[in-house]
Amino acid sequence: MVTYNIACIPGDGIGPEVIAEGRKVLDAVSEAEGFEVNWVDYNFGAERYLREGTLVSEEELKELSNFKAIYFGAVGDPRVRPGILERGIILKLRWYFDQYVNLRPVRLLNGVSSALGSKTPAHINFVCVRENAEDMYSGLGSSVVRSAKASMVMSRSKYQVKFDVDASMIGGDESFAYELGVITRLGAERVIKYAFNYAQNNGLRRVASVDKANVMTNIYSIWRDAFESTAKMYPQIQTEELYVDAAAMLFVREPERFQVVVLPNLFGDILTDLGAAIQGGMGLAPSANINPEGTSMFEPIHGSAPPLACKKVANPIAAILAGGMMLDHLGRREAYNSVARAVERVLVDGRVRTPDLGGSSTTSEVGDAVVKELLSRV
Repeated sequence: MVTYNIACIPGDGIGPEVIAEGRKVLDAVSEAEGFEVNWVDYNFGAERYLREGTLVSEEELKELSNFKAIYFGAVGDPRVRPGILERGIILKLRWYFDQYVNLRPVRLLNGVSSALGSKTPAHINFVCVRENAEDMYSGLGSSVVRSAKASMVMSRSKYQVKFDVDASMIGGDESFAYELGVITRLGAERVIKYAFNYAQNNGLRRVASVDKANVMTNIYSIWRDAFESTAKMYPQIQTEELYVDAAAMLFVREPERFQVVVLPNLFGDILTDLGAAIQGGMGLAPSANINPEGTSMFEPIHGSAPPLACKKVANPIAAILAGGMMLDHLGRREAYNSVARAVERVLVDGRVRTPDLGGSSTTSEVGDAVVKELLSRV
């Protein structure tokens, strides 16, 4: 029997609750499909940080490099200043493992109503491919009073970009802050190529690119150039280039226009949350942080939601579907399909739903219902 060793980071807030249901479903489908999942747990998150001051050690990063997949819950806690856990754990993992693709399906499932009202599952079914390592999330920036000099490095596994900054302000109150956005030709081309290959491999014929090259001409012109040159390698695929404000409008007015959308990091972060809203909410939206040649990470897109923690009301469907995406990544497409079909049957039936979908079921009751549906078709 094939065994898949998977690292698991439940994290904070509702993370452990939804990940527990995802593991329940993945254990059931693995038994039904004739393979085994061996979970290895890591306690990254607020509790350890508050207790020990530790986020992720270099030794733990090296350990995680032995896994092909990481199953991740959520991080964030009101006792910890915003940004510490996010940058010190999730962004550190994405950058260390060069997970340069953030894959975000935007699909309205049967049995779910969209915020767009008249739109049906036939209208909302596309994939966003978000660049996940560069752009305005380079990690470079500072707050300054009057003036400051700094040497900064954006370090990724395959390259480094170095800056020497000499910044000053004259007049006003002499305090300011800056963030540096960086897009490399390598970074843009590889994620754009991934988007075209995804379309080609899944029988899709349209790829749209999003940028703001009319205003931020330097950083997004290199993105647009990379898209146009890559598109020439895929003449059978129709392409479209959109400014981000127009893309936001079209996500709402005409989502059926899209099949694959490739976006720089910042715009991808914003528009994929809009995508989650039109597909029924954060509790239904999974994601994958992918390095096609290394360690990848799979997670629901919702946060840790501290007010919901321990109340047994968190929707686990996004975490369950993220687990299904992980199985697909590991080469278990049929297992992924089984999980996705079971989730959709539970939603269509409508009797078991968490409060965010208008029901009164608990987190574990939803997980149990998905397992029951899954096993009933084996």
